[in-house]
Amino acid sequence: MIDSLVEINNPYFVVDLMYAGTKQNMTGKAVYLEIGFGNKAFVHKELWDKLIKLVPWLETHQRKVKIFDAYRPPLAHQKLREIIPQPGFFAANPATSPHCRGTAVDLCLIDENGIELEYPTLVDAYNPFYAKEVQSGNSETFFDYLKKAHHDYNEGSKQALRNRDELRELMESIGLKALPHEWWHYELPHGREDNKYPMIEY
Repeated sequence: MIDSLVEINNPYFVVDLMYAGTKQNMTGKAVYLEIGFGNKAFVHKELWDKLIKLVPWLETHQRKVKIFDAYRPPLAHQKLREIIPQPGFFAANPATSPHCRGTAVDLCLIDENGIELEYPTLVDAYNPFYAKEVQSGNSETFFDYLKKAHHDYNEGSKQALRNRDELRELMESIGLKALPHEWWHYELPHGREDNKYPMIEY
């Protein structure tokens, strides 16, 4: 693997890449397995240096981090775009995606039994109904539903909102940046800069 990437291999991090299987996968295709990438999570070493700082807090609170996506091979990104080409879902070009640079990660917290904490939506705003809709080219209703994934969404379960806000505070405390419309996505503050973090080919 490229020198700038490190594999996430730590007992406090559970790797279950959504695009390596068909469960909780909006595309319905195990794209990572199809290209031979599998269910391994890699991130830029600078991102890992920040994520590992979570361990003391995770240990104290009996939590773990579940990783749904991390470094995304450009070929996988292109295939995901072919399945769901609608604007606003995947970056139009893998070169513009921080995932393809290894500088972004999609995640949530889980409890000591491996159960995901409650959030306003599942990671990637996964929902079986909307997954079928976007796969068939009908994304309008999904993007309305996606409003629940915004950090400024304040309706529904109070516990879900508290968990979302706690996650953001935790991730920002280690120096990561939130994406306003995806509560599960965090990245290096300058992780989209071409000169510092170029796209990584797998």
